[in-house]
Amino acid sequence: MVSRITTVAFQGVDARPVDVQVHITPGLVGFFIVGLPDKAVAESRERVRSALVACGMAMPAKRITVNLAPADLPKEGSHFDLPIALGVMAAMGAISADAVAGQVVLGELSLDGQLAPVSGVLPAAMMAVARDEGLICPKACGSEAAWAGETLKVLAPGSLLELANHFSGRQILSEPKPGMRAVNGPKLPDLADVRGQESAKRALEIAAAGGHNLLMVGPPGSGKSMLASRLPSLLPPLSPREMLDLSVVCSLAGELEAGALSDQRPFRAPHHSASMAALVGGGTRAKPGEISLAHNGVLFLDELPEFSPQVLDSLRQPLETGQCHIARANHHVTYPAAFQLIAAMNPCRCGHAGEPGHVCRRGPRCATDYQGRVSGPLMDRIDLRIDVPAVTARDLSNPAPRETSAEVARRVADARNRQAERYDEPSTPCLNARASQSAVEAHVDLDDGALRLLSDSAEQANLSARGYFRVLRVARTIADLAGSQPVQRVHLAEALSYRTLDSDALMAA
Repeated sequence: MVSRITTVAFQGVDARPVDVQVHITPGLVGFFIVGLPDKAVAESRERVRSALVACGMAMPAKRITVNLAPADLPKEGSHFDLPIALGVMAAMGAISADAVAGQVVLGELSLDGQLAPVSGVLPAAMMAVARDEGLICPKACGSEAAWAGETLKVLAPGSLLELANHFSGRQILSEPKPGMRAVNGPKLPDLADVRGQESAKRALEIAAAGGHNLLMVGPPGSGKSMLASRLPSLLPPLSPREMLDLSVVCSLAGELEAGALSDQRPFRAPHHSASMAALVGGGTRAKPGEISLAHNGVLFLDELPEFSPQVLDSLRQPLETGQCHIARANHHVTYPAAFQLIAAMNPCRCGHAGEPGHVCRRGPRCATDYQGRVSGPLMDRIDLRIDVPAVTARDLSNPAPRETSAEVARRVADARNRQAERYDEPSTPCLNARASQSAVEAHVDLDDGALRLLSDSAEQANLSARGYFRVLRVARTIADLAGSQPVQRVHLAEALSYRTLDSDALMAA
């Protein structure tokens, strides 16, 4: 007799069904797992054996063969423990095969039979909903699985023995509830804490309203990191669809705490020593990286030139497409990566190029070499480039009232609502930064004077075609903040001022 249990294998954010087939026959005693298992799956033999013994069941002195079908799909992770154990129990007659029919099963077993939490429960639950099946997962993951839908029947035992007792009728497992939704979450830093830097605050507001990428260049201590950390307080909460998309990625990365989902947009700030696999994703199991964990949120790269040039250049494609494609010899995976890039850097290695009274002993080469670590193609994808000068003592002692994040967030929300109404087609992005070229041409109608200004400025600044349309997108966002339907010359002039950061002046300092 062959028992069958359904589980999952992950390819990117997609969960693919895997048929766990268990066959017990007379012959040479052994426990064999076939079907491209990795090391963690192969080690399931010992965990399953010990867990069954802890539950009072001995392994039969026969040949046990476990096949994971389809056989050409790589099987990775410890979540295969529970389906293998249930398959063995069903083949032995310890549980009824009907009890596990129509169930998607995943979970890691401890040696004493307890079930440990595993990653990827949310996408597995969504697959179960699509197949109109139930889900069996560890108790610690039950609240996460319950988010997949009210129609999903979830069993979340704490141990293998509890599950066996439930099947035999000696114990009834209650259905888990969705984890607490952190509507408010931790208090975010407020923009009112920032003194001075009014032009930088304005650029931050534009970046928040249109989802534009932003680069801040300034000396140490000028407030670049402080400004970037205030950006999440200006952004609207995640929509239910955005929250679910992000939670799937976080589930695969094992970063959903107690199954709780949050409507706050993510803010990821990896250290400049991060590897390409850590930032973009990859590794032996092709896990999602920081750019995917920042999906629908913000990726902050402080000390931008200190990152490896190869790592920085790997961001170019995700910035354009909003997706990250990871190719391996045996499989390809795709993770969502629609993030907003906020970067900060010093003008040179010593950090004070261009400041009055400062003369670098290395001369202009200090700034040239340092800024040259960031490639031109990556810079071309950054919409807003601003100079953040050092804060003066007058700014620090000025008691003048400053705008709070809540006040700026209201303007940002109004601008985003205008964009949502404008791009009302499902296939069209609802933010100016990700609007298609045709949408930009349709919704940015310039008069003759504005066209001449854009043409002359594009030639002087040697803008690429990408840069040309990115200027139009920023101008559209500035007009949305002003509540203006047409894009006027003043809006275009401000957008051009952010695009043409005078780095040459810094290098010549």
